[in-house]
Amino acid sequence: MNSDDERISYLAGDPEGDLDAEARAELDEFRALLADPSLWVEPDTDLEDRIVSAIAAEAKAPAKVISLDARRRRVGRLGGIVAAVAAAAIVVVALAVVRQDGDDGVVLALQPTQLVPGASGSARVFSEQSGLRIELNATGLPRRDGGLYYQAWLRDAAGNLVPIGTFHDGDHVTLWAGVSLAEFPTLTITEEQVDNDQASSGRRVLLGTVETK
Repeated sequence: MNSDDERISYLAGDPEGDLDAEARAELDEFRALLADPSLWVEPDTDLEDRIVSAIAAEAKAPAKVISLDARRRRVGRLGGIVAAVAAAAIVVVALAVVRQDGDDGVVLALQPTQLVPGASGSARVFSEQSGLRIELNATGLPRRDGGLYYQAWLRDAAGNLVPIGTFHDGDHVTLWAGVSLAEFPTLTITEEQVDNDQASSGRRVLLGTVETK
């Protein structure tokens, strides 16, 4: 007797178990079906109409007599397929979670301006529940102390700026933003000083833009 747990274990990639050869062959065929990319293609918009038409045509055809035993066998096979689909769905969801947990983020390459032409850097952006976490690493930026510092900004297409953090040098800087990278795709770094003016100085030293689709 092949249990649902054994079927799920086999679909998840465990070759061990007490499944008989027929059950293994059936699940292997089902796994190959799931691996076919065409299975996951979005259906045509007229698919529903075609299905309804096919059902209507079938209803007009002569009725077929199916024995009770055949009906029971068909129900049993459908039950096994439903269980296998459920198991496959569990596996797919698990893999999706792993891919999400292992997300490498979005990378922005930062280019220097004429103020510090020898500077370079990159920023890796991660989407967290609290906002965007931005890991910045930049080289060639002279350290700024004594009321002098660098400030990072996200900018939209209209030129609106959102401040996302300040720092002394570009070594392993963590920044946070509460806006969407799709709406604010440009990251800039400016030279700032303590002067009671919260606006950008306009003295950009690094900048980079994400190409959003």
